Amino acid sequence: MPVITLPDGATRRFERPVTLMEVAESIGPGLAKAALAGRVNGKLVDLSQVIDTDASVAIVTGRDPEGLEIIRHSTAHLLAQAVKALFPSAQVTIGPVVENGFYYDFAYERSFTPEDLAAIERKMEELAAQALPVRREVMAREQAIEFFLAQGERYKAEIIRAIPEGEEISLYSQGNFTDLCRGPHVPDTGRLRAFKLTKVAGAYWRGDPKNEMLQRIYGTAWADKKDLKAYLLRLEEAERRDHRKIAKTLGLFHLQEEAPGMVFWHPKGWTLWQTIEQYMRQVFRNNGYQEIRTPLVVSRVLWEKSGHWDKFHSEMFTTHSEARDYAIKPMNCPCHVQVYNQGLRSYRELPLRLAEFGSCHRNELSGVLHGLMRVRGFTQDDGHIFCTEEQVQDEVARFIDLLYQVYADFGFDRISVKLSTRPERRVGSDAVWDKAEAALERALNAKGLAFQLQPGEGAFYGPKIEFSLSDCLDRVWQCGTIQVDFSMPERLGAVYVAEDGTRRTPVMLHRAILGSMERFIGILIEHYAGFFPLWLAPVQAVVLSITDNQADYAKDLAGELGRHGFRVETDLRNEKIGFKIREHSMQRIPYLLIVGDKEVESRTVSLRTQKGQDLGSFNWPDLIRKFADEVIGRVGVR
Repeated sequence: MPVITLPDGATRRFERPVTLMEVAESIGPGLAKAALAGRVNGKLVDLSQVIDTDASVAIVTGRDPEGLEIIRHSTAHLLAQAVKALFPSAQVTIGPVVENGFYYDFAYERSFTPEDLAAIERKMEELAAQALPVRREVMAREQAIEFFLAQGERYKAEIIRAIPEGEEISLYSQGNFTDLCRGPHVPDTGRLRAFKLTKVAGAYWRGDPKNEMLQRIYGTAWADKKDLKAYLLRLEEAERRDHRKIAKTLGLFHLQEEAPGMVFWHPKGWTLWQTIEQYMRQVFRNNGYQEIRTPLVVSRVLWEKSGHWDKFHSEMFTTHSEARDYAIKPMNCPCHVQVYNQGLRSYRELPLRLAEFGSCHRNELSGVLHGLMRVRGFTQDDGHIFCTEEQVQDEVARFIDLLYQVYADFGFDRISVKLSTRPERRVGSDAVWDKAEAALERALNAKGLAFQLQPGEGAFYGPKIEFSLSDCLDRVWQCGTIQVDFSMPERLGAVYVAEDGTRRTPVMLHRAILGSMERFIGILIEHYAGFFPLWLAPVQAVVLSITDNQADYAKDLAGELGRHGFRVETDLRNEKIGFKIREHSMQRIPYLLIVGDKEVESRTVSLRTQKGQDLGSFNWPDLIRKFADEVIGRVGVR
């Protein structure tokens, strides 16, 4: 008879095989009511799972990350059930969990409308209220194919045919609706109490533009209505902070159909870009990097040697000239190896740190383009460190310190870390991958950083550490990375002369802090809602005259601030001062400098913040000192 060991070490003995739900009930009615699924010997399973041998058991509730994922997965099935109830001819395809929610793709003869979405949500609520039991069954492959074809669900039949032989085919039913799924799921639909459908979008079957277009219904689901309400409020705030809307208001950039996924930077937006680039350039110089520049268009031969052609050629923009094929570079690393290879290197030159604001292009599908967050043309704050094996851990640790310093300067102090290991498709031997993965893990442990392991998510040439920052709305953005690469330097013939006179292949560390400059600027715009700190603001201050009498004084003040490196404009228009203040406050300029006859006479300025706070009167030296202290305090260039 089974002995169940709980997470706290306590045990429970049963006289017969028991379900996971019975285990939860034996612990207490409160846990049984909250239980959604469980782990048996580490495997996530349904509450209906029968345990007939000794096992380690943990009950999963909606407060656990796995529980929230189960809620969202089960709500996707609830969505599919509601769609089939209202639109019987619709075909159900796939419905995975995504960040903060789920989606389900449907094939239907017409587009779903907002009214349809509202009706579907009402039907979901009705089905949830019925607390329909969710039942799992295993079916033979051919039987499952016949089952779905009989219901007109050809997409489900196609999915089953693609499942490798030997894998279990499991189906889940609730009421009169049955779906293909690995599970686990909630025990009944009554556990789904807090959800909201958010939008409809187009999506190609299996993500291939050659396939038919489906309709994707997105939704969000949470453990309770309080969490749902908080998330919907965050969505509203995110809509207000949309970087595309703010960019239009502030005149930062625009995009247009003639250059999809390419950015037209306006003067103020380019000023913001240059401020960030010059800051990063100083960071590089202060940390031993040498800046380089490499070609935008490179022969296909190099991409084949590096291994990128086999992996990425479908995402490359290509061209042809004089019987040769070329690609616009989608990344910078092979070109950096070419710079390294000019001349025979000595171990005394290592580590060699090369940096480039490298312009790259990738042929992203038009359907995934999104403002600055997903583009076709982008610039990376890219860098590559060539070093010996013995130097890897120190270089990774040094990079981690630098990354945290830079993120703090931009106002981000919540960083999460993930270690991604070897993918199925990769170059290099297992022994090489063992060394690379161990080097990264040792560096993280030496820094005392907690990290999440991501098996199989490494680059094709090496494992990587990913650094993600959280913004003011708790959204997570993966920006920084460092990757250990033992393979590409060897493929491209990089060597150095070791201390014993032998020639060896250097280790290549691929690293970026901001990632894509475009995307990072989009993150900054939304994080600050366009109210940038003084050091980042494209226009840091505007001098406002009350009447024409102060025009010359306003120009002199603006000129003096400009000579001290501040970005200052003047507004000398014959408009009421209140009108000027409102207009420039809407432009989110950090400081408004108001000058009237009194200020001219005393050679002072009245200082006002963008949010309306009156800071009083300042003489010129004190004002310059205040601005300088604020800029230096924000930046803290290292």
